[in-house]
Amino acid sequence: MARFSKLHVLNAMVDTGMVPVFYHPDAEVAKRVLKACYEGGVRAFEFTNRGDFAQDVFSALSKYAAEECPQLIIGIGSIVDAPTAALYIQLGANFVVGPSFNPEIAKVCNRRLIPYTPGCGSVSEISFAQEAGCDLCKIFPAGSVGGPSFVSNLKAPMPWSLIMATGAVEPTEENLSAWFKAGVTCVGMGSKLFPKEAIASGNGQVITSLCKEALSIIKKYRKI
Repeated sequence: MARFSKLHVLNAMVDTGMVPVFYHPDAEVAKRVLKACYEGGVRAFEFTNRGDFAQDVFSALSKYAAEECPQLIIGIGSIVDAPTAALYIQLGANFVVGPSFNPEIAKVCNRRLIPYTPGCGSVSEISFAQEAGCDLCKIFPAGSVGGPSFVSNLKAPMPWSLIMATGAVEPTEENLSAWFKAGVTCVGMGSKLFPKEAIASGNGQVITSLCKEALSIIKKYRKI
């Protein structure tokens, strides 16, 4: 397992501008997908805690990343309670993401200097999360809480905010340009990066190409 500093983790998420969000119950499939993303330029990858024994898959993936993708930072998503966050930190998670904000998770992560990116749906939630030490906040589900206009309106009175948009994000110029023009720090992207046919056939090149294209668009439009 590779352990990176909090500053290194946050910088990777900011500099790359995109965090793929992925789950699969088969560790070998997850390894192939992770490798394909890495070859496409991805340097921060979120595996989600969404199935039985997901911790076993994550453990294998964390060890694989340390060996095969040494510059990749792997984190865990879909975390809603502090004990689960602690478990995944022990298994090598370098960042923790959740669909909601839980102050108890913030305490666990702060103690270990692990970035915690909670899901927030309002300006007040983002403010409370920032008070708890969350440098990067996720708006989720991004398409439902107001889309890019929510981000631009939020950043007018709170320009210091670092925002990751997840949900309703697609690897197209029209979509990504809108998010980054609005001022997001990075985006989390799931199913649109991982076509079912590519996963089923083991065609990692499709995923690599989609990552390269998305990162190219992000580089063009981001303000940071």
